[in-house]
Amino acid sequence: MPAHEITPTRSVLLDLKRRIKLSQNGHKIMKMKRDGLIIEFFEVMEKAKEMRGSVVSDYQNAMNKIAVATAVEGEIAVKSAAYAIKSEPQVEVGSKSIMGMTVPRVEAKITRGNILSKGYGVISTSAYIEEASEAFEKLLVTLVRAAEIETTMKKLLDEIEKTKRRVNALEFKVIPELLEDKRFVEFRLEEMSREETIRLKHLKGKGEKA
Repeated sequence: MPAHEITPTRSVLLDLKRRIKLSQNGHKIMKMKRDGLIIEFFEVMEKAKEMRGSVVSDYQNAMNKIAVATAVEGEIAVKSAAYAIKSEPQVEVGSKSIMGMTVPRVEAKITRGNILSKGYGVISTSAYIEEASEAFEKLLVTLVRAAEIETTMKKLLDEIEKTKRRVNALEFKVIPELLEDKRFVEFRLEEMSREETIRLKHLKGKGEKA
């Protein structure tokens, strides 16, 4: 609010002082939150780097295993084993809190039973196909975990940007404007007080002459 639009009264001055204090406290809290979010972001970013390496490693391992199984057992046998699988991976989606911000919690659950419980037979399926199956199961779990970390990192980055904008708004706009309004009101009140003092002296002088 421009200073000239403010009515210079004692109550307005008290209200401005209260708002300035609240804004300064809010600015301090927002800065602490921003710094905490940045620390969390770098920690999650390190996990993301490690997870990306795990994704590449698990993917390469799974592709190598399936290539060996296909070479030894043939493409038809591998596809038959894949179609025969009974159990399906389950993905549980939830949430957790980081610095008061809700981020996703995703977990892949795969039932690791014996060959019979998976749906394909012991005789028709070799160890190569079983190893390939386990490698792809591991890759799936890694991919789901990587998706959770990447999403968390993006949400943290978005929240950091929002918090930075709030900090800057308080620091460079809200608080300076409130301080300017406070100085204006104080100046006008002092000016009004001087004018009143002069007026009273003038009235007193006139009374003494009369």
